[in-house]
Amino acid sequence: MKRLTVAGRLFITALILGAIFLGYKYFGGQKMMDQMAKDQAQVPQTEATTTGEEPASTEKNTNDTEASDTRVSSFAYTPPAPVDGKLKGVVELGASGFNSFIIKVDKQKRWSLEKSEFGNSLVTENMATDEDVRIGLKKYIGSMLDFGVGARDIHFVVSSGAAKAEVTQKITKALKSLNYVVNQVTAEQEGQLALKSVLPAEYASKSFVVDIGSGNTKISWMDGGSQVKALESYGAKYFQEGIDDSKVYQDVTAKSKQIPSELRKTCFIIGGVPFEMAKEVRKGKERYTTLSAPLAYSKLSNAKSKAGVNIYKAVTDATGCDQFVFDWDANFTIGFLLGL
Repeated sequence: MKRLTVAGRLFITALILGAIFLGYKYFGGQKMMDQMAKDQAQVPQTEATTTGEEPASTEKNTNDTEASDTRVSSFAYTPPAPVDGKLKGVVELGASGFNSFIIKVDKQKRWSLEKSEFGNSLVTENMATDEDVRIGLKKYIGSMLDFGVGARDIHFVVSSGAAKAEVTQKITKALKSLNYVVNQVTAEQEGQLALKSVLPAEYASKSFVVDIGSGNTKISWMDGGSQVKALESYGAKYFQEGIDDSKVYQDVTAKSKQIPSELRKTCFIIGGVPFEMAKEVRKGKERYTTLSAPLAYSKLSNAKSKAGVNIYKAVTDATGCDQFVFDWDANFTIGFLLGL
């Protein structure tokens, strides 16, 4: 080997390498390399594979909120707008304070909400005497007049849950002294008026309405296509009277089961607690918000909200309805205006 020239050594080395290559190809080495290249080409180039990071797990993240897990699809409906409408205002004297609404409504009862205030306490603050109440009411009425509502188009409605409150009686007396008529409605009438404001005509044959108020809950639907059927149950403040959750659940369940099965496709729901629930999942400024399942609101902390969720769950369980639509604009007092 030492006697070989450099050229000879290179020639022998080339022969050996050639023999190795032929043997590798003969025994399937090339096929194996081709298959490896093919397999690699079929691997999806995800962000993790291109950056060298470990791929994320495809399992559902258990830390997702229950509200997002149980959210139903959005409710796509646009109510007809009023044509040449007139401004009208209504103030609700409710169990939890004053709520006021100004709407524009036309002769065909098409309406739009122009302004709203919830839980306004300006009237009830510092009202040591009847005169204090009168002064507060004048300011309250003045703001509606400034908005453009005519004096004869401002109405006051006392909810069934607030009718017996001492403060309500004092305010009613002051309003009458200002020549305003105070309209008192029963729970059944509230349910009928709620339906009138919130239930679109297109859904009358397949939907029902629930209004969860502080003093009571109203459940209503179209009975026979022409008459409104309305039932009353406990309100979201039942805990203040020491009433057990299970008793309320059973009563609401019994009332909800009276809703005809063909009307259980969609529930239009309004009220203070549904308002709190809708805030959790509202998208932008949408008019209608589809609520999540009751379990999604189990973390609401205050007693009134918990009581309201108990009522909501009872309706859900009793009817099997899986689409509860909250209307951000509707209120039973608007139904009162539409009925004038």
